[in-house]
Amino acid sequence: MVYFKSSNIISSLGFGTEDNFQSIYDGNIGISKIENQDIYHEPFLASMINENILEEKFSVLAKNYTKFDYFTKLEKMIIMSVHYAIMTTNIDISSLRTAIVISTTKGNIDILSSSYSNKIEKERAFLWSLGRVVSKFFGNPNDAIVVSNACVSGVVALNTASSYIKSGKYDNVVVTGGDIVSRFVVSGFMSFLSLSPVPCKPFDKQRCGLSLGEASGTIILSNIPIASTTNFIFSGGSSANDANHISGPSRDGEGSFIAIKKAITEANVKSMQIDHISAHGTATPYNDEMESKAIYRHGMNNAIVNSIKGVIGHTLGAAGIVETAILLEEMKQNVILKSLGYFEHGVSKPIKIANKIIDKDLVCCLKMASGFGGSNAALVISKINL
Repeated sequence: MVYFKSSNIISSLGFGTEDNFQSIYDGNIGISKIENQDIYHEPFLASMINENILEEKFSVLAKNYTKFDYFTKLEKMIIMSVHYAIMTTNIDISSLRTAIVISTTKGNIDILSSSYSNKIEKERAFLWSLGRVVSKFFGNPNDAIVVSNACVSGVVALNTASSYIKSGKYDNVVVTGGDIVSRFVVSGFMSFLSLSPVPCKPFDKQRCGLSLGEASGTIILSNIPIASTTNFIFSGGSSANDANHISGPSRDGEGSFIAIKKAITEANVKSMQIDHISAHGTATPYNDEMESKAIYRHGMNNAIVNSIKGVIGHTLGAAGIVETAILLEEMKQNVILKSLGYFEHGVSKPIKIANKIIDKDLVCCLKMASGFGGSNAALVISKINL
């Protein structure tokens, strides 16, 4: 079996999974108006990490672990997230039997800007270089695996990590990832006219686009359970490509349907056994509609669905990891968080969207993800008692 051992989230809501979960539970929202000419010439909405707190916390960590003179913002976010997640385990991150898998869409894209400090070589913009920095910081002898597959990267990274453990190649895999709100990213989504002028509203009739967010997240998988307690296992995972369009998903949700089908088949569960679904839920017209169709086609109408993107925005390469970490916390506490921004049903299929906090015994849950290029992914988490 593949066990979930530990997690961490760093976002606008806090520097730990529990902090982020509690903030969402309390109804807080991390999306706010951003006025930063270095990122975009007009104000825009996004969920961004407090850089002063980030610098303060990283400076403490770097005193003990630093092996480089300078780190980018993204590197600091990822390194801190990994550090916090490892601290709660007895896993040796410097072991040959421990791998590191990194999920990101754009990595250190910001250092290509002419205004960026020349203290960091432009080579650090390569994704493999990000992996090298993280591995060396923690003294891990293996080459870090970097997964970059649009916005399904986080879920695909978790699926990849699970396959490494099941094959016996590694005992533990540290899955981490992140992305920042950069000029490149904001300009790209602005060109699509896809950013919402208000905090995004997943699955709502009045939804009008997504909100961007930056975050780093870490989940540690292992072949060793946590002793004498409830454990959460990676039951199954898969990905599929609908080959529909460079940015738009298949209108009938075919790619997502296939990914879910393969994931629940590997998990050896039936559709009706899924208690709760953490959707991708970007609040764009096509994504939410196709997800509702994929869910409906599987007969999961009674599984309660939510999306946390109305709180922390779309965190790109971190999304699948961050949202899975929140899903694990929901399962631990047997509670389903409200899908913030959802008021009036805005998709064609009668799926159940959480419009309030719901107490429910959660034994088997599904995480969905979708992204540009027709990419789709899914994974199943099951709760077991040892």
